[in-house]
Amino acid sequence: MQNIYGDYMVKIKFDKQLLIIFFILAIISILTIYSAQNILPNYLDNLYIKQLLWYILGFFIVFLIMKINLNWLYDHIWIFYIIGNIMLLLLLIVGKPVNGAKCWFQIYGIGSVQPSEFMKLILIILLAKEMEIFNKENKNPTNLDEFKFLVKVLLIVLIPSVLTFLEPDTGNVLIYFLITMIILLVGGIRYRWYLFLVFIIAGVVLAIIGLYFFNLDLFKKILGDDFFLRVNRLLDWSNKDGYQLEKGLVSIGSGGLFGTGIKNVPLYFPEAQTDFIFAVYASSFGFIGSIILIALLIAFDIKLINIAKNTKEKINKYFIAGVIGMLIFQQFQNIGMTFGLMPITGITLPFISYGGSSLILFMIMIGIILNISKA
Repeated sequence: MQNIYGDYMVKIKFDKQLLIIFFILAIISILTIYSAQNILPNYLDNLYIKQLLWYILGFFIVFLIMKINLNWLYDHIWIFYIIGNIMLLLLLIVGKPVNGAKCWFQIYGIGSVQPSEFMKLILIILLAKEMEIFNKENKNPTNLDEFKFLVKVLLIVLIPSVLTFLEPDTGNVLIYFLITMIILLVGGIRYRWYLFLVFIIAGVVLAIIGLYFFNLDLFKKILGDDFFLRVNRLLDWSNKDGYQLEKGLVSIGSGGLFGTGIKNVPLYFPEAQTDFIFAVYASSFGFIGSIILIALLIAFDIKLINIAKNTKEKINKYFIAGVIGMLIFQQFQNIGMTFGLMPITGITLPFISYGGSSLILFMIMIGIILNISKA
């Protein structure tokens, strides 16, 4: 049986530039969450201390992940996939609703754990593994070969997507499919399949829109009230309307050039510590601070892209491509929705938003990438 550590118990070579960006993002995250405390409910006090503890645990996990044998992880990913889906199913059965959604297990002494966050990592690894196997077994794949592979991939992604959608958690479902498309694209699947997919998605979207505007009763009967509320939320964004968006925009505008300072966010808005963390940051540190944060995120992404270019193993390229695609999407989506440029979907800003599950997920991913970079 292959050892999880194998021959990897050696001296670690740290990527200093990546770690410096890490530490700066960690400081920004903790300061921003601390700054949000003046508009958060009393029961959410001391979140910045909890975030600090999550970061300490996260850096410890990064160190451990850098030392493991990645082949062991790739070889056992199906086990993690099965466990992940079981967790998503159990969540629907025994999970306690929070704000109308069953997205978290509440664990005494630890807090909440969100299985759908970890499913993103599992899917990236599993799809990277399957993509590598397909390309090794099919040097010149036919249309039928690709079709069979795409059906397999669709089934892999569809199971957790349905379970996650029922929580409901539309944001992570979107990320599941984004990850899939990026890995397939990098893996060399012919473009015609993407065109085919676009037509299917367009047809489904048009059908949903038609039902919403012309037969609302049938829409609710088929898709349910939860989906109706999600569509309403999307329309709030398209109309640049909504309480959270309006308050967030006012807070961003209040920051001016240099910001209002720590714990001086002028207005309350929901989920300031998670979904709308950028609004808190922009209010506290202003336009200059916002440019610095965005520049750091871009530098971080470019660093990961360079690591992907330099790695020799195809499976590692696919993995890093999935991670980069997810990071860039979440960065763009989270920051964009605070300005009304994107719909409000509950997607957090990586490494900045509060959340143990999200932060640990990204730290594991970065640990794997650092493991790849030292090979």
